[in-house]
Amino acid sequence: MTDPRAAQLSPHHEAPVFGNPDMPAEGRVNIADDAKSSRMTGPRNPVIESQFPSQIDAPATDISTQPFFWSSFNISPRRQQLGGWARELTQADFAISDEISGVNMYLEAGGIRELHWHQTAEWAIMTRGRCRVTTLDRHGRPSIEDVEAGDLWYFPPGLPHSLQGLGPDGAEFVIVFDDGSQSESNTLLITDWFAHTPPEVLAKNFGMPIETFKDIPLHNLWIFAANEPGDLDADRKAARVVEGTEPVIFRLSRSPAIKSNSGGSIQTADSRNFPIAKTVATALVTIEPGGMREMHWHPNADEWQYYLRGSARMTVFNTGPKATTTDFRPGDVGVVRRNYGHYVENTGDDVLQFVEVFRSDRYEEVSLANWLSHLPPALVTQHLNIDAETLAKFPVGTQGIVPLPTNRPSP
Repeated sequence: MTDPRAAQLSPHHEAPVFGNPDMPAEGRVNIADDAKSSRMTGPRNPVIESQFPSQIDAPATDISTQPFFWSSFNISPRRQQLGGWARELTQADFAISDEISGVNMYLEAGGIRELHWHQTAEWAIMTRGRCRVTTLDRHGRPSIEDVEAGDLWYFPPGLPHSLQGLGPDGAEFVIVFDDGSQSESNTLLITDWFAHTPPEVLAKNFGMPIETFKDIPLHNLWIFAANEPGDLDADRKAARVVEGTEPVIFRLSRSPAIKSNSGGSIQTADSRNFPIAKTVATALVTIEPGGMREMHWHPNADEWQYYLRGSARMTVFNTGPKATTTDFRPGDVGVVRRNYGHYVENTGDDVLQFVEVFRSDRYEEVSLANWLSHLPPALVTQHLNIDAETLAKFPVGTQGIVPLPTNRPSP
């Protein structure tokens, strides 16, 4: 019987080849005999094009279009003040990211992100340097901690806190809010509250003469330069820190991996090992050159990604079918909707590292290989037209990261 799809083929082409299932055929492989089909004669930006080879020359398996799932702090304007800077990505900037917004911030040594609090929860990962973090827990008990690269903090909504860069290099980190509309420029600041409270009320509240408040700032500080803090133990003593405060810090990069093999590792933090983190779960993913985050999806939340080092490509698979591949580099952000299939492949010679962040109390994933290995083999062979002997060689269970081939040549 004639394939009814054949009528949709261009007269230039034969039936689709392996790795190119769709009609009409897409991808460069299908226009090899018609170079004019790929001609680009309009205005171009070669610098931007060079960053997205998988979009300019997509795999033939890509099909149709779907909402853009790439953005980057590299294209976000920096708000700079004496003491540091910040740049952000909210849903207003990145439409698909409705569950999470993100902020990339730097504080010089001594630089302070002023005392403040939020309507949303704040989660963060340190990426460079060291930072001193102060807060109160939900019982009003104080906490002061020093954090460094690979450490997390989490503040539930409404808990007050401050951040201060430590020497010698200050602190850089990425903050996540559990609401895509939350902006770092829209926070509850102590200086704003003081400036907009009648002086006699301030005097009554603190039991002090009204003149005490004559020199308070009349505008907010947000980020400002200050002296570097002193000894941690001295600060804890001065702040009356007591034992038993609910921990707001988690040393993610020093935690045991839930998956680890020759291809890389996955380390996670959620309410099971970081109890205060009720609305944000995360995974720190490390992938060796040539390695790949296996094909999978997440059933409980969208995945918000931040790329720390290396280079990657990711294909997102959606109903339709729709499949889109794009490329990521340090400072970039990706979003994959819950239940959308995807993989992340290391495309460079360096280690690839990124964080996966979820608006959820726990980390969950479904591995494609694990699913197939827990079905009757005959059911799978009839779906995929792969013989049972070959299917028996497929991986069993969840790998997390695809192991590197054992016969991989030495660098």
